[in-house]
Amino acid sequence: MQFESISDFFNMGGYAFYVWLAYGVTFSSLAVLVFQSVKQKNKVLKQIAQKLAREERLKQNRSNNESKT
Repeated sequence: MQFESISDFFNMGGYAFYVWLAYGVTFSSLAVLVFQSVKQKNKVLKQIAQKLAREERLKQNRSNNESKT
């Protein structure tokens, strides 16, 4: 579809409200999805790092207890 002017483009043949609302809802939904995914990824990576650190501490504690006996 070709438009005569930029205002015709933004008007979208009288359907501007629905068209731009659809774009807005779509892009905002995608932005929320990306934000939540990154947040969840960081949370999971932090939990993994904490578990690895805990396992390392337990391993060192066991080796220290064995060397004392």
